[in-house]
Amino acid sequence: MIRERAYPVEPWHVRETRLDMDVLAQSESVFALSNGHVGLRGNLDEGEPHGLPGTYLNSFYELRPLPYAEAGYGFPESGQTIVNVTNGKLIRLLVDDEPLDVRYGELLAHERILDLRAGTLHRELHWRSPAGREVKVRSTRLVSFTQRSVAAISYEVEAVDGPLRLIVQSELVANESLPAQSKDPRVAAVLESPLLAEEELTTPDGGQLIHRTKVSGLRVAVAMEHEVHGPDHTTIESEGYQDWVRTTIACVLQPGQKLRVIKYLTYGWSSRRSLPALRDQVGAALAGARLDGWDGLHREQRNYLDAFWDASDVLVEGDPEVQQAVRFGLFHVLQAGARAEQRPISAKGLTGPGYDGHAFWDTEMFVLPVLTYTQPSAVRSALQWRHSTLESARERAETLNLRGAAFPWRTIEGPESSGYWPAGTAAFHIAADIADAMRRYVMVSGDTQLEREIGLELLVETARLWRSIGHHDRHGQFHIDGVTGPDEYTAVKNDNIYTNLMAQRNLLAAADVVMRYRDEASHLGVTDEEAASWRDAATSMHVPYDEELGVHQQVEGFTRLQEWDFTHTPAEKYPLLLHYPYFELYRKQVVKQADLVLAMHWRGDAFTPEQKVRNFLYYERRTVRDSSLSACTQSVLAAEVGHPELAHTYLREAALMDLHDLNENTRDGVHMASLAGAWLALVSGFGGLRDHDGGLTFAPRLSSRLSRLEFSLQWRGLALRVDVRPHQTTYSLRHGGPDDVVELRHHDQLLRVTCDEPVTVPVPPADPSGPPPEQPPGRSPLLRLPEREQ
Repeated sequence: MIRERAYPVEPWHVRETRLDMDVLAQSESVFALSNGHVGLRGNLDEGEPHGLPGTYLNSFYELRPLPYAEAGYGFPESGQTIVNVTNGKLIRLLVDDEPLDVRYGELLAHERILDLRAGTLHRELHWRSPAGREVKVRSTRLVSFTQRSVAAISYEVEAVDGPLRLIVQSELVANESLPAQSKDPRVAAVLESPLLAEEELTTPDGGQLIHRTKVSGLRVAVAMEHEVHGPDHTTIESEGYQDWVRTTIACVLQPGQKLRVIKYLTYGWSSRRSLPALRDQVGAALAGARLDGWDGLHREQRNYLDAFWDASDVLVEGDPEVQQAVRFGLFHVLQAGARAEQRPISAKGLTGPGYDGHAFWDTEMFVLPVLTYTQPSAVRSALQWRHSTLESARERAETLNLRGAAFPWRTIEGPESSGYWPAGTAAFHIAADIADAMRRYVMVSGDTQLEREIGLELLVETARLWRSIGHHDRHGQFHIDGVTGPDEYTAVKNDNIYTNLMAQRNLLAAADVVMRYRDEASHLGVTDEEAASWRDAATSMHVPYDEELGVHQQVEGFTRLQEWDFTHTPAEKYPLLLHYPYFELYRKQVVKQADLVLAMHWRGDAFTPEQKVRNFLYYERRTVRDSSLSACTQSVLAAEVGHPELAHTYLREAALMDLHDLNENTRDGVHMASLAGAWLALVSGFGGLRDHDGGLTFAPRLSSRLSRLEFSLQWRGLALRVDVRPHQTTYSLRHGGPDDVVELRHHDQLLRVTCDEPVTVPVPPADPSGPPPEQPPGRSPLLRLPEREQ
């Protein structure tokens, strides 16, 4: 775990003031740069020491076998794993023949800064070699948001105490040696040197490598060029072999003189384009980068982020750590999706190899809601990617003897890559999550073109899945049996309430959309009878409820299961799935992550306020948060049911998940859903944002430690600003015209907001919150509020 406040608290930077080898891999994830297409982990320029080298291209994967102790019908036969592609970050430095390696000599100063407004990673170091020679190095790295294939590095060396002979070796390296990623020898063999060389080219100031994967057959091309600014007689030459290209720059620096090298990198991959086509693609991208130059790329990056922050920033007063963390989270969420362009947004983005680079339902229910209200173009692209996998989902449904489309629990390209049925394929709720992401995007953006082109088909095929999985009992109630909800500790059960309620909305949304596009729906074979059957199933959907206890049941019969013995479960036995058999977890009242509580967030219209209070108290005592997805949802509902201080502590856990490495696995990549969850906890929790009925509603209330919360939302092409104070809230429109108006509800009061003047209304006092919620022993929120400064 990263020690408390490893990074100084600053509103717009994440700053590392010393190099801590014990958390090097974690910092590489924190300092990763990406644009959704290219991802560079925050490795040191010299390449060594490193925790986990990593350069990734969205959806560039290798196929691998899925191990089974005993095979079964319908089990996926192969999975996909993201590949560490050719590393272009490497810039090695030799000082009078001594390699700059921070493990040797003396590191006099070292600082790295992730600049959230500039979109760069800046590094400064002062090093004394074992021979006593001193240099200062300044490097700045960026992955361009405006030029999708481009990354660039400015690397500057200064002589400090005497003449120095400097050798800079800038490289492209394929098939880097990596730590073992799998204990299965078959999988390890596939991932060992996964790239086969196809072409190597060198030029005096750079070079290019082209490889393809052994099994999936994907082709990748990487190119580099350099601008060199140094003293007279500086020499440049390049050489290359099948897995590496090196450009060597040599000079002699006098004290105070500097050598500056600007390295342009371009990446491209394809499953279809020929080798010459890819060669030309990365070459053209290099020409574009050189045309703008370093200053142009840097300026474009800042302008792009200025526009993003203007539309998306969240201002938090009262908790500076959360202020820093929510901007850090928004920055990484943007990096994951900005230029994905019909590729998935994975659970780790492009920051590490965690979860094999797979996308899950987290994307639709945590990341996309944030982007829908802040960067809707990225959501459009993500939904187009899901639609592109529809044929695979139809084939999967047919294999399972179902109609419609069964989307995969985890995937890169589209086929199911989960080898564990109870927590994989059985989690059919992902179909409703995708439908809900489409519904929300169209509602917020007004993009009826996308709804017609792909939304209709996605909603129809997911509705068909629910009508196929579920059934009416003899009393006419509709049940969905044998499924797993978000809580993976309660698997393959009947009538999971989250699944049922999300499926209900899916069915109704599908019935509505076919009425809007009747001709297109008829081409999909939808009849009036079929649409009516969806409405019938939705209307009669069973929602489990325990009349005796007065609480809803997460699944049918959950409240009669044996209680988990939390008192005798030591802290070192968490997470439970690593220390107890699933058989024991599946048959007891223990919740891995918010499930019914998540249903109360996204389907809050299905519960009364009183039911929410009782449900939250009941499930809070049974939720162990063995998943990073849980804290933000518990924060949202804690705020809604009257426990703002608890909501604030859960907010901190979600927001600081990676900056403090709370789950001790940030080394594998940041937790994209938890980072997005910090925004949800603030905007949906303390801001009270809901969009159940197709309109905006707010019920803002702050915790005692927050003096202000201000955020922006995109709503049908308009920019709505919400400024929440302890006793009043102001709603305003920016960048609109005189006729623009947004209708919304504030604590059930209807408001009309125009550009003429802001609307300020009081925040009504909170109702008594009742008894404080209790967590399982030893499972209270991980990060309490710091003591108030005197």
